[in-house]
Amino acid sequence: MKKYKLIAGILLGIAAGVQAQNPAPAKPQTKPVVLTGATIHIGNGQVIQNGAIAFDKGIITQVGPAASVTSPAGAETVDVKGKHVFPGLISLNTTVGLQEIASVRATLDYYEVGQINPHVRALVAYNTDSEVIPTLRGNGILLSQAVPQGGAISGSSSVFYSDGWNWEDAVLKKDDGIWLTWPPFLAGNFDNETFTYSVKRNDKRQEAIDLFKKTFAEAKAYAEIANPSPINLRLEAMKPLFAGTANLYIRADYAKDIIESIRFAQEAGVKKIVIAGGNEAHKVTSFLKENQVPVIINTTHRLPDGVDENVYLPYELPGLLHKAGVKVAITYADEWWRTRNLGFLAGTAAGFSGVTPEEALQFVTRNAADIIGAGQQVGTLEKGKQASLLVSDGDILDMRGNMVQMAYIRGGKVNLDDKQKRLYEKYKDKYGKK
Repeated sequence: MKKYKLIAGILLGIAAGVQAQNPAPAKPQTKPVVLTGATIHIGNGQVIQNGAIAFDKGIITQVGPAASVTSPAGAETVDVKGKHVFPGLISLNTTVGLQEIASVRATLDYYEVGQINPHVRALVAYNTDSEVIPTLRGNGILLSQAVPQGGAISGSSSVFYSDGWNWEDAVLKKDDGIWLTWPPFLAGNFDNETFTYSVKRNDKRQEAIDLFKKTFAEAKAYAEIANPSPINLRLEAMKPLFAGTANLYIRADYAKDIIESIRFAQEAGVKKIVIAGGNEAHKVTSFLKENQVPVIINTTHRLPDGVDENVYLPYELPGLLHKAGVKVAITYADEWWRTRNLGFLAGTAAGFSGVTPEEALQFVTRNAADIIGAGQQVGTLEKGKQASLLVSDGDILDMRGNMVQMAYIRGGKVNLDDKQKRLYEKYKDKYGKK
């Protein structure tokens, strides 16, 4: 009897596990789809009232006023009157797909030991079965950049759709760039005994910079060799930086660090540079604009860095950079579980930094796509680009109106269910709430 009970328990456990699995990825688009009657936010600042958008085989074929868009033969026409259509949001600089539960080490696959790891690839570590990913789809984040962490040179990131059977199926852009952490000019220290926080000059800074100089000099020399033998995996991974086919993402916040790190990269022969962080980027906007260096801001929902700073500075920072002519994107950085709220960061920028909602939308769509080198494929709702878009009841940037009803990735309609919604429905029924 005990044996039968054990078997029954195992079978019930398996059934429960199957029931709790993530939804299956969307099937490829098999017939044209036309969404008509909605307010269409193109993502480049243009808004079309009572518009329509058509796509076939995962590619946008028409977009414009509803009267000007013709329905192809055999197309599925969806009436979305009164709703809003947006490009899929793009979350940069995240560990989505690389970590699941912070307290369970076996689910953490976002860093490697050692300081110089340019050959480490987030690409092959990306987990499409993460329960975090469906929560992104439900809030309109249809693309995310998985970024390795740790060390001085962390490795290379890749960009993935929020839907797919495995990393090969989900990837949009492989190895889009290598991530480097610039040693900060000032280092903070928290004293547990006195419960105080102090800031002083970073004594180990020059040592770290010297290591970078040595590494990049070796990588540049290696890149100039036609057929190196034996192959050095670390240096081989850095070759795209000098060819201009991959970004060098530099984590830096202080103005001094931003300037020095960019100058270092330029002198090393790096073609494409991006600053990630940039808390003091507003102090060096002229330098950033002159050198055409974009900035990925690590969240607007944070406190100022200094006690004497404007309390609204984090909210205003995207607008300050945008108005100065610096290309800017917003992200939650390593807050992978909060990535679902990405759109609201842009909404905060629209409310506090003097930019329009359509300009703020570009911080999480068009600009993000341009930074990762995918602007010809995604980021805006234009003819010839991929049909990765969403339909919402209201403003995707405002939590009061945002309610995503439909989402399409590469033309396939994705399931918007997730664990959080299932738990909501479960306990709503339990307590009789409507």
